[in-house]
Amino acid sequence: MEHLKRALTIAGSDSGGGAGIQADLKTFGALGVYGMSVLTALTAQNTLGVQAILEVPPEFVAAQIDSVLSDIGTDVVKTGMLANAAIIGVVAERLRHYGPLPLVVDPVMVAKGGDRLLREDACSALVDLLLPLATVVTPNLPEAEALTGLRLESPAAMREAAVRIHDLGPQWVLVKGGHLEGRDALDILYGGQEYYEFPARRLETQNTHGTGCTLASAIAAGLAQGYPVPEAVSRAKEYLTRVLAASAGLHLGHGHGPMHHFA
Repeated sequence: MEHLKRALTIAGSDSGGGAGIQADLKTFGALGVYGMSVLTALTAQNTLGVQAILEVPPEFVAAQIDSVLSDIGTDVVKTGMLANAAIIGVVAERLRHYGPLPLVVDPVMVAKGGDRLLREDACSALVDLLLPLATVVTPNLPEAEALTGLRLESPAAMREAAVRIHDLGPQWVLVKGGHLEGRDALDILYGGQEYYEFPARRLETQNTHGTGCTLASAIAAGLAQGYPVPEAVSRAKEYLTRVLAASAGLHLGHGHGPMHHFA
């Protein structure tokens, strides 16, 4: 009997269904991985932005992790919105308790509409406690700038940022270049020795809500299925490009619309 690969997402809920836990679980399902979830925050959120946030008590975050990992276990963990330093602390502590697990960290700091999803004082906890546990960390350009203090306006600057973030402890760093101007969007992966570049044609669509969550979850699904990091990233990029292309015709909401994860 074939063993179904498992993936655990630790992240916030998006009531609009386009990002967060909802996007993670859709991605896991679309890629044939059994998804489980630990909620860190509830957001009142739609395509126009985030209207309210309710953070989950850290002890209840820990209880959810224990409930899943003590029984079902997992082949990979993916983190998204962690909200505050206390939650980051319990997540890091419980992951250490259960031993080394493949871990994809999406350092969710700001929503697409500009709403802050990580308290400013939690940045140091993310760097000190979680990044050293990460197999892959997937910052976009604003997040990479926040982590390094660099101004990222070129592929060369992205490569420098990848090196600096790698020095913080993760095994691999994927700096996402979607915020750069140009016809193509370039992501750069660095694992301490060489760079891998993943260019993709920029698609003209307003339906981009949840792209970061979806890419990180697709990478996690690939790691759960046993692919090495560069191949997991490549396959995740192909999945995201396919989903974005299929989402152009969706008309949901009045802002940055969600994607069609099962296209």
